[in-house]
Amino acid sequence: MTIIPLQQISAARNGVGAFILQCKKLDFHYCDWAGSSKGMNGFIKSVLPKFAATHPQIEFTVSPRPSKHPIIVGHYINGRERAICVRNMEPLEILRKAEILRDASGEKVRKFKKPVQSTNESVRGVWSPFHGNGMRV
Repeated sequence: MTIIPLQQISAARNGVGAFILQCKKLDFHYCDWAGSSKGMNGFIKSVLPKFAATHPQIEFTVSPRPSKHPIIVGHYINGRERAICVRNMEPLEILRKAEILRDASGEKVRKFKKPVQSTNESVRGVWSPFHGNGMRV
């Protein structure tokens, strides 16, 4: 009995099979003496080590940025970057912003024209109650 290979390979879709996190790196920039970086300094000392330990697939970098407001920059596998300013925020608020960057896809924010987006269009088309034999009221 001869084994025949498949002629077609299925297209990879993220989320089907193994999930790949889109965020590959998070940069935390802070200032040592500015008051707007007070929350960021507390975040780096207390919350960031736990957050980094739970996400080993993301690279974390912490660097000083003198005389500037603190920011978090997310780098994504599609080559895009997204930055969020976290001035005058508490450590838990900064954690929420870091989670937003972690969960983002890196794509541009755009308006959806249809409520459902699919790579495969519907074979049957859009259903309507007026199709077929009609409705009796």
